[in-house]
Amino acid sequence: MILSTLGGTIVNAAKMLKSRGAKEIHVYITHGVLSGDAVKKIKNSPIKNLVITDTIDNSKKIGNAKNIQILSISNLLGEALKRISNSTSVSDLFK
Repeated sequence: MILSTLGGTIVNAAKMLKSRGAKEIHVYITHGVLSGDAVKKIKNSPIKNLVITDTIDNSKKIGNAKNIQILSISNLLGEALKRISNSTSVSDLFK
């Protein structure tokens, strides 16, 4: 999901959920492209927590946005690539 394009959509969806009684809104995105004013929109939205992975380095962009968290998956991806290269089980990573 690309936040620069969908940042407004995510924030609008969060506002709608809040208006319909949602107590907390949590958003999870695998490959978040935080460009333009996406961080500002999310920071000022009813989204309690947005979690994105570190597939793109957004650490400098999020600044003091307390409701955006970066989850590191680099070790997991590295191990998966190693297992694929060695023709060993990737599914064993998730047991």
